[in-house]
Amino acid sequence: MFQKGLKGITAVQTKIASVDGDKGELRYRGIQVKEAISGKSFEEAAYFLWHNRNPSAQELAGLQNALMEYRKLPNHVIETAKLLPPEAPLMDNLRTLISAYSHKEFTQLPTGEQAIALTGAFPVLIALLFCLQEEKEMIQPRSDLGHTANYLWMLNGREPSEAQIEALETYLKLTMEHGMNASTFAARVTISTESDLVSAVTSAIGTMKGPLHGGAPSGVIDLLDEIQTPERIEPVILEKLAHGEKIMGFGHRIYRTEDPRSIVLRDKCLALQGADPWLDLAVAAEKEIVRLLNQHKPGRALHTNVEFYAAAIMRSIAMPPALFTPTFSAARIVGWTAHAMEQQEDNVIFRPQSEYIGT
Repeated sequence: MFQKGLKGITAVQTKIASVDGDKGELRYRGIQVKEAISGKSFEEAAYFLWHNRNPSAQELAGLQNALMEYRKLPNHVIETAKLLPPEAPLMDNLRTLISAYSHKEFTQLPTGEQAIALTGAFPVLIALLFCLQEEKEMIQPRSDLGHTANYLWMLNGREPSEAQIEALETYLKLTMEHGMNASTFAARVTISTESDLVSAVTSAIGTMKGPLHGGAPSGVIDLLDEIQTPERIEPVILEKLAHGEKIMGFGHRIYRTEDPRSIVLRDKCLALQGADPWLDLAVAAEKEIVRLLNQHKPGRALHTNVEFYAAAIMRSIAMPPALFTPTFSAARIVGWTAHAMEQQEDNVIFRPQSEYIGT
């Protein structure tokens, strides 16, 4: 049987997550994503995906300390970063720095410890590369900040607000895992050869950088920048509809109903109402855009996707577009490493057949 792109072909059985596009459901370890991440920090959500249970207070403290410890980058990684062309795409340089962890001392660590190390280092690597691109000194990590807050601190050296931390952390938890997507599959294929975790994550990064997979929500940013104020929502959208333009942030390749992640992000933005003008604008814009789409494109069922509110969050924290896909990857590394470890537990190398169609 041949299926282009393996669409609809089941290649993996997993206990990590499931996606049901028809029902509009995303489940982490069998639990609806909203419930699975509710009240949890980034660290707690990561532990849950890795271990299929919530951590005890002692286990959580141990994970937090380990992630913090791995913010200290090895000297050879920092020196490698300085040798990379600063004008190269950040995802390309990030892939190189992750591969620099493939040394004997690191690869002899238990796989679970490697997963923690790479997850803890990932935001620091992004911040380092960003500072090098901007020709600025690297901002040092802080031991008094959690995983998400420290990332925001390292990007610009400013104390992040609670609203910014909450909004970005919600986004990171929601995008840690999303079933058998292209980058996760790449990680599992690599680890199935009995290669190492660093190689699996490197494969995943190379896959994530493709615009068909990890493309940034820059189109939604442009839309919000064009709207600017609630009074301009209707005229801007009506003009775009009149010209047959696509309204960015609406519609999804998998979900036939509303993206469950966008629902959680909307709820978070509503809870933070008044704390940030861009989050407020996104909530108002979504409501009006949905009304106008239903009116002008009846029967199309163009629901809000996760990119819409992701863009609003990125805009609220003034994150440059070059950092969107790396930030997405800083969340998805939890899913990549969870899948790689699951593959190791019951491994069979992936060896699909090809069909020769030449003469």
